[in-house]
Amino acid sequence: MPEGLMTLLFSNIDPIYEFHRGFLKELDQRLALWEGRSNAHVKGDYQRIGDVMLKNMCVLKEFTSYLQKHDEVLTELEKSSKRLKKLETVYKEFELQKVCYLPLNTFLLKPIQRLMHYKLILDRLCKHYSPAHRDYEDCKEALKEVAEIASQLQSSLIRLENFQKLTELQRDLIGIENLTAPGREFIREGCLYKLTKKGLQQRMFFLFSDMLLYTSKGVTATNQFKVHGQLPLNGMIVEESENEWSVPHCFTIYSAQRTIVVAASSKVEMGKWIEDLNIAIDLAKKSQEKSGIFLDPGLSDHSNRKGFPLTSSTPYPELERVVSPAVFFQSRSSDEVSLEQESEDDMNSSRTSLDKQTHHRANTTVHVCWHRNTSVSMSDHSLAVENQLSGYLLRKFKNSNGWQKLWVVFTNFCLFFYKTHQDDFPLASLPLLGYTVSTPDESDSIHKEYVFKLQFKSHVYFFRAESEYTFERFVAWSRVNTFFSMCDTVPCRSIYWVFPLSHY
Repeated sequence: MPEGLMTLLFSNIDPIYEFHRGFLKELDQRLALWEGRSNAHVKGDYQRIGDVMLKNMCVLKEFTSYLQKHDEVLTELEKSSKRLKKLETVYKEFELQKVCYLPLNTFLLKPIQRLMHYKLILDRLCKHYSPAHRDYEDCKEALKEVAEIASQLQSSLIRLENFQKLTELQRDLIGIENLTAPGREFIREGCLYKLTKKGLQQRMFFLFSDMLLYTSKGVTATNQFKVHGQLPLNGMIVEESENEWSVPHCFTIYSAQRTIVVAASSKVEMGKWIEDLNIAIDLAKKSQEKSGIFLDPGLSDHSNRKGFPLTSSTPYPELERVVSPAVFFQSRSSDEVSLEQESEDDMNSSRTSLDKQTHHRANTTVHVCWHRNTSVSMSDHSLAVENQLSGYLLRKFKNSNGWQKLWVVFTNFCLFFYKTHQDDFPLASLPLLGYTVSTPDESDSIHKEYVFKLQFKSHVYFFRAESEYTFERFVAWSRVNTFFSMCDTVPCRSIYWVFPLSHY
């Protein structure tokens, strides 16, 4: 690593890390007094947290300049890893280690994201306390302090989250360069089925503020996606076309280069794509800025080199009996094995080979959307950041008898399972996009209190909380985060642990 980058990285991370070590120690000491003194509940001497929060939020203001440099840190790290082959190799090797269960630049965003968590925690405490409570004033002042910092850094966080997503996709996609071009914003990614001469073919689509990409999943060890088409938003038109093609949830995308017909997995998914496309097209049209991005005509569609530009008027006798997307999706249930097997495996097994570690990286939203036939927007990502959660739960598989106590962390649309909150890396993980949450029914034969059920097709998991309070918070959280298109009829409420300081 270049000396300049090393200095930039650690001169920003180290002070923030040391601050949080001290903050966590104070919280641990206060909570230990709560639990350790039999008369604490009577006297109320230690049943406070606002004073600790206020003290540390005031100290945190001094680190605003460090947090503001995160933009520079991420940018320089990305530039250097592209320029220096050795650094790129070290970067990739580190991401294959168990301790790096998320992309590295995602971890680098955690300190600035945590500000937003503190704000939400304090806001919740202020709503919980009455104005007469002895902890109320300190919490109110602490909220004021952190809200001021968060306001200063909000625009930086939005820009950083977008940059992080673009760099993640740059590694996942083959056939597109300079995805992190200035001014480009990520909007939505997800699975759609493209209508071709051969019928419906699964494609992964990526919508940005200036273009729409569609790709297919490679069969290489890297699990990358190959770009087949790159369509500019300027002049693009989107129309529903179910009746025209006799394909459910079907719509047509007319661009300056070509026209494509695609089908979504549901009416809700189709609506989300059409809405986001139309908003992006409208914004691109109104934009007065010129990005300086020139599209390579050769990228218009690598899959149709033989001269079959697909338009709504092109006759395709082969498509007279098109299989419904719903039927097509059902035939792919075996693909779920690659996502689910890790959590089904023995929790105590060690996975040390690079091959198995590469499998762990398949938990990114790109790969999960591909297997679950769904999509995720940037606003979904932002909501997920606000609703991170951690705590102890008891877990049971569908066909097992016993319950296993685990430290459970939700982040990046995924559950991570640890033996304890002190572990450095998760034992297993479960991507949650597409899952539904409910309470067990009679056929499940679960005769315990505070149990909720997560299910996707035939994959079923039961989780038991140790109290009604914990149960209600986890269920509310699950309904927000077990993917929005599957839970449109379920009330969504934001939830988060009171002090989720470990492992997120």
